[in-house]
Amino acid sequence: MDQDLVINPSWSDRRQNRCAAFRFLFQWEMNPSDDLNRDLDEFLSKLEKEDDFFSYAVELIAGVIEKKDILDSIIRELVTNWDFSRVAKADLALLRLSLYEIKYRLDVPPVVAIDEALEIGKEFSSENSGKFLNGVLDKARKQIARPARKPAV
Repeated sequence: MDQDLVINPSWSDRRQNRCAAFRFLFQWEMNPSDDLNRDLDEFLSKLEKEDDFFSYAVELIAGVIEKKDILDSIIRELVTNWDFSRVAKADLALLRLSLYEIKYRLDVPPVVAIDEALEIGKEFSSENSGKFLNGVLDKARKQIARPARKPAV
């Protein structure tokens, strides 16, 4: 297996799915193509898990890509005093992913989505991204009218 695609097997299944979704979204942002499904199939095949193991990752990826313009609009509003184009691509992928879960995945408590983004960010982003991600995502959490620590469904 490609060492660059190894996902920490000690992580929970959900975190492994979020990590896979993040990595695909980051890769796709850097090198988008005309065939999302082909790219996703190729990416997932390299992770060498059972066919349905990454079903949550696929749901997240599809949702983030479908809602990308809305998510980017929210990010633009939340990153005050920061030019959107200067947001690190890894942080942008994590923000999109976490905001998608906060806004659209009512089965995921917002604090869980934020914590997962911070944990994945420790692994794949810069040393300073934690404060940035936490600040932006906490602002987003406060704007959403739902319980912070419980699923909304």
